[in-house]
Amino acid sequence: MDALGFLLSDECLGAIMPVVVFWVYSGFYLVLEPYCHNYRLHSKQDEDKKNLVSKSTAIKGTLLQQFLQAAVALLLFVVTGPSEAEPSTEEQSSSFMVIVKQIIIAMLVIDTYQYFVHRLLHHNKFLYRRLHSIHHRLVVPYAFGALYSHPFEAFLFDTVGGSLSFLISGMSARTAIYFFSLATIKTVDDHCGLILPGNPFHILFRNNTAYHDLHHHHGGKYNFSQPFFIMWDKIMGTHMTYTLEKRVEGGFEAKLAKDLKEQ
Repeated sequence: MDALGFLLSDECLGAIMPVVVFWVYSGFYLVLEPYCHNYRLHSKQDEDKKNLVSKSTAIKGTLLQQFLQAAVALLLFVVTGPSEAEPSTEEQSSSFMVIVKQIIIAMLVIDTYQYFVHRLLHHNKFLYRRLHSIHHRLVVPYAFGALYSHPFEAFLFDTVGGSLSFLISGMSARTAIYFFSLATIKTVDDHCGLILPGNPFHILFRNNTAYHDLHHHHGGKYNFSQPFFIMWDKIMGTHMTYTLEKRVEGGFEAKLAKDLKEQ
C-alpha cells in the first residue's frame, strides 16, 4: 500500500479522525465562548480562579494522550482487520441497520465500562489521588480540557473502554470512524461549560453539559455516567437530579435537587 493509500485507509482515518474532530470541535467552542456570557454555567472569573492547572498544561497532556490512543487504535485496527473470507468494506458499509445496531451496542458497552471504572477511580483513595484527581483539577471544565487526565488513566479509561466497544460491537474500521468521532464530540460537549439553545446533545441525551458539570463541581459524588446515557447512575443510586437557574450576573447555574430542598 502506498503512503497516500495508507493515509486514506479506514484504519488510519479511524485512528486520526477522533483527534482532528476533538480539536476542530473544541476550536468551535473556543471561538464561540467570548460571545456566550449568558449561556455559561460558570463565570470566566470562576474558571480562572478555581481551576488548578493551566490551559497550556491541559493542552500538552491532551496531545500526549491522543498520540498514545491513536497508536493503540491503529494497532487494534490492523490486528483485527477483515480476513479474505469476510465481506468487503463496501458491502459492510451498505447495511445501514447493521451500522446502527453496532453503534448502539458500542455506546452501551463504553457507558457500562466507563461508569464502573469511573466510580472506582473516585471511591478508591489511592487511584483517585494518583490518577483521577488530575482530571478533576479542572473544577470548571472547558471544551479542550475534556480529555486532560493522567496518561495511565487515559489508557485504562478511554483506550481500553474504546477497544472493548469496538471489539464487542463487531464494527468495521469505517464504522469506528463515525462512532469514535461521535463519542469525542459528545465528550467535548459535556465539558464545554455552555448551555446553548438548540444544542442537539441536550435534546437527545439527559447526560449532557449540566449533568457532567455537577459531577465536577460537587466533588465527584454524583453522576458518574458518561458519555451517553444515565442508566447506570439510575440503577446504582448515584443519579442526582438538578435544575437550571438563571444567574443575576448572567448565565446559568445547575443546582442539585438536594440543595433546593434545603433552601
